[in-house]
Amino acid sequence: MTQGRSLTLALLLLDALAVFLVFNMVGWLYGVVYWHTLLLEPLLLPLLMHVLAVYLVDGYSPRTDVMSVTYTSLHAIALLVVALLTLLLTYVFIPAGFPLQSSRFVLTVSSLLLVPLTLPYRRWFYQRRQARRQQRYFMFLGTPASCVAFKEECRRNRMTQSVLYATYETIVHGLPASEISLPPIGDVTNYLEQYQQNLDAIILRETSHELPTPVADRLMQLHFSGVPTYTLELFHEIYWRKIPLYRLNQTWLFQEGFQIAREPVFERLKRISDIAFASLGLLLALPAFPLVAAAIWLGDRGPVFFRQARVGKNRVLFDILKLRTMRVHHDGAVYTGANDDRITPIGRFLRATRLDEVPQLWNVLTGDMSLIGPRAEWVKLVDDYEKKIPCYHFRHLVKPGITGWAQVNYPYGANLDDTLHKLEYDLYYIRYFSFVLDASIVLKTIHIMLFGKGR
Repeated sequence: MTQGRSLTLALLLLDALAVFLVFNMVGWLYGVVYWHTLLLEPLLLPLLMHVLAVYLVDGYSPRTDVMSVTYTSLHAIALLVVALLTLLLTYVFIPAGFPLQSSRFVLTVSSLLLVPLTLPYRRWFYQRRQARRQQRYFMFLGTPASCVAFKEECRRNRMTQSVLYATYETIVHGLPASEISLPPIGDVTNYLEQYQQNLDAIILRETSHELPTPVADRLMQLHFSGVPTYTLELFHEIYWRKIPLYRLNQTWLFQEGFQIAREPVFERLKRISDIAFASLGLLLALPAFPLVAAAIWLGDRGPVFFRQARVGKNRVLFDILKLRTMRVHHDGAVYTGANDDRITPIGRFLRATRLDEVPQLWNVLTGDMSLIGPRAEWVKLVDDYEKKIPCYHFRHLVKPGITGWAQVNYPYGANLDDTLHKLEYDLYYIRYFSFVLDASIVLKTIHIMLFGKGR
């Protein structure tokens, strides 16, 4: 068993033990649980929900930095949501007589205590792993230009591994490193011998050339001994959960996946959930709307709402509805800057918390948008992007969303380069859509709203 799997299993067992001990201890202290009637089977519900929530925020992944503020907040948000859902299911949907219904206090306190209690041992494992961790490496096989791009992507995604570089030609023809400012081009066989114990992965840039038989055999041995070999495209999908744009062509759509675009059942289920949650969201937002509307109007006596033509599914146009955050008469750049003086004071708050997007729930109810999907872009920008970005139109296979995979993984797009990177995440969502992925997006969106990371 690899170290990564051992860590995941250890965390799962500790989480299960934490749920068992916390619920029984709080119940015993409150006088509703006795040693001869310990809770066990009834705890399967909170345990399963706990595991799912932690999984959604990558709490079982050995690559997650659990010391970061971002993970800490995501972990807390996930378990607070679990606490609310456990209360809801226990007292609304489960028939009377369920053992956890004996005390709301015990259920609430136990659920909340799991937030601080399940973080320390994760951090202990992480610190211990970091203390013992030697320098790790990725070995990249491809062209110099593709290696430079891969190194830059590793830097952008804050990977700690160093990149070893080699080419197939180096092995076959014994070519020198000549004028390439990269880690020295080395013989792949020597690399494998020298760094085998410290390799996290071997990445192959897709090519029409065949690997030399000795190298192919060695890569196969390493793969089965625990050092995986990925194509560059697969590495993007597994490590960074996005689709590299260099792999796009007109036949990309005909690969596996794309359930939401191909299977009516997924689209209908998503539509039902959109209607239910959008209706609930509008009802919750209704009491605060008069105060927000008054603040917007008092700012410059302008309209409360902002309307603009956006591009929807199958490139059908619709008018998006948002709370106005910018001055009525303004000129300037197409993109909004970090300290853009066109944004009103109340607008800055609404953007930071993403509350300006609440009226889009009406667009969801009318069927123009979904709660989750690619960002609905302005017609003028889409026309420009489709001229400059091949296959940009693939993002119109599904309805645009209020939030989405690109929005929670990449900051606000302010230029064409940002648009390219966000498109990689959008295409991953379109191809690998699942309700589990949607749930992960919801939790990360809550984190962004609470910490004011919108723009």
